[in-house]
Amino acid sequence: MTAAANGQRALLEMRDISKTFGASKALSQVSLAVHSGEVHALMGENGAGKSTLMKILSGAYTADPGGSVLIDGETVALGDPLKAKAYGIAVIYQELSLAPNLTVAQNMFLGNEPSRFGIADRAEMRRRAEPILKQLGIGFDASRRVAELSLGERQMVEIARALTTNARIIVMDEPTTSLTSRETDRLFDVIARLKADGIAIIYISHRMEEIYQLSDRVSVLRDGAYVGTLDRADLSASKLVSMMVGRDLSSFYKKEHRQGAGERATVLSVEKVGDGSKVHDCSFEVRAGEVLGIAGLVGSGRTELARLVYGADNRTSGEVMLNGKPLAISSPRDALDAGIAYLTEDRKALGLFLDMSISDNINIGVIADDAKAAGVRNFARAQERASHSVKSLSIRTASTQINVGALSGGNQQKVLLARLLETRPKAIILDEPTRGVDVGAKSEIYRIIDDLAQNGIAIVVISSDLPEILGIADRVLVMREGRIVGEVTGSVEAPIEQEAIMALATGSAGHAA
Repeated sequence: MTAAANGQRALLEMRDISKTFGASKALSQVSLAVHSGEVHALMGENGAGKSTLMKILSGAYTADPGGSVLIDGETVALGDPLKAKAYGIAVIYQELSLAPNLTVAQNMFLGNEPSRFGIADRAEMRRRAEPILKQLGIGFDASRRVAELSLGERQMVEIARALTTNARIIVMDEPTTSLTSRETDRLFDVIARLKADGIAIIYISHRMEEIYQLSDRVSVLRDGAYVGTLDRADLSASKLVSMMVGRDLSSFYKKEHRQGAGERATVLSVEKVGDGSKVHDCSFEVRAGEVLGIAGLVGSGRTELARLVYGADNRTSGEVMLNGKPLAISSPRDALDAGIAYLTEDRKALGLFLDMSISDNINIGVIADDAKAAGVRNFARAQERASHSVKSLSIRTASTQINVGALSGGNQQKVLLARLLETRPKAIILDEPTRGVDVGAKSEIYRIIDDLAQNGIAIVVISSDLPEILGIADRVLVMREGRIVGEVTGSVEAPIEQEAIMALATGSAGHAA
């Protein structure tokens, strides 16, 4: 039972916190209370004010006059990051701030090195680091170079660094975004250890399943204002979504494309496709105006199948057909030219050019269409295309010339979608289309998917989010160990059931489909 449940005084209180940037009000009288030994989730759409509030807590920003921050009931003046650290506040940002060329111990004590005769004492660092790593259940040695560690292990070093400063309040901002499922489980074990030691965790995430698994309480911000706090017993998807976006969950998914989809012609046919290793004899069809979901556990071969269809990887068997015509696909360019588009699950590494403008990212797939005589590019046409995409997909930006890297995750995803749509595909494969985006952006992406289906495009959606698959797909194929092991269908009267998908995904369904 948390301190909150016992009615004890909060370790941290932020009262009536406001923050103004020029004419923009980022926060308006926000209050938050966090207790020792509690995981307190902070949720809200991008732009809701979460990061601004945490930057005030970390000392990076100074709040407007009128608010106050209390620790153990005493008002404190944070002022700057060093003062915040002295009060036991540590923030672990999504982009880690470690020095890869230094050892684990050196990173843990960076800026606070013990010294001997005026020289940093590496032996003393290692001696102090080892019990902290042991406390967290970390198996690697303090003398390891950070460059040799995985992302998950590096995150553990960030947490260990926080403990060297005797942190009592640790903020974790989207900590699992780049982690594998095994690294995520390890992080959750560490969070449980920290909680047992009485440390307060403020956990920022868009992932509902993590919130349900970890949090004792959840506070929600919307448009820079505090909406409310839910105790663990009161958590539900419908309540959280309603608090975050101001509307009921029943309006979250759209399926206006459903009518008549089953009577339309088959657009994309995949027959016995495999790579001889991770994917085996996979066959499916997608009709015009249909959304086909592909579900399965991590490692089941969903992404590998999509990459084979798209030509990103070499298939050793099978055939891909579009509108009944066999295709010779040996590269993604071949697939795009034929009318098949693919949205990668890793938009930052494999999809977007983060240091290029929104306009250039949207137009890069059709740049040849803008060539004038002598190879001069028609920039006016490119700008018109980008402006139209920004408007039709509700991409939130002040200008199409802003670098994509400056956008939120949801808006980055919509830019990538816009680029694919400019190639005018007949079929589109969306791999984890809402990964790392907030609830409001998810709703908008679902609207875009529905609009595409209404326009007759055949759509395949691969997702690890089962409620998402249930909400947007007309039928669902389930993969296990590189094979399609069954299909789950539903109707208005009898919707697709999550249990049926999981039974196939885990192999507990027998021969039922």
